Amino acid sequence: MSHSISDTLYDGLQALAESAFPKKCSTCGRTFETADQFIKETETVRPTVSGLKQTEDDDGSKIVELFRNCPCGSTLMDAFNDRRDLSENGEKRRKRFAELQTYLIDHHKIDSNQAREELLKVLRGEQSELLAGIAPPPKKK
Repeated sequence: MSHSISDTLYDGLQALAESAFPKKCSTCGRTFETADQFIKETETVRPTVSGLKQTEDDDGSKIVELFRNCPCGSTLMDAFNDRRDLSENGEKRRKRFAELQTYLIDHHKIDSNQAREELLKVLRGEQSELLAGIAPPPKKK
């Protein structure tokens, strides 16, 4: 499996894409449950090309298309856009993110932008040395 594409190319796409999964290869039937699994278990179409292509949706909004090869050889595509998840779960995630950001700002005197970036790191599965040393806020009753 080729991992020649820098993971930073996919920063932020993972959260945007989860609603598009599971994704199934129509050729072999393999199912990819998450965007992370899709990226890890597929390969670039060509070693020198990222597989990312920016285009416009029918309504004019910008989207990014990601082309990957299934292990069976079939080329798969997924589209990622920056539209917010307006579902109840999407609203809950945004609210919790804002609460955590406020907690870091108010109780640990972390700059707003830095708090946001550190929380996004954790959401992407990256390590945050800053947050590793901070106890989480007390649970609400």
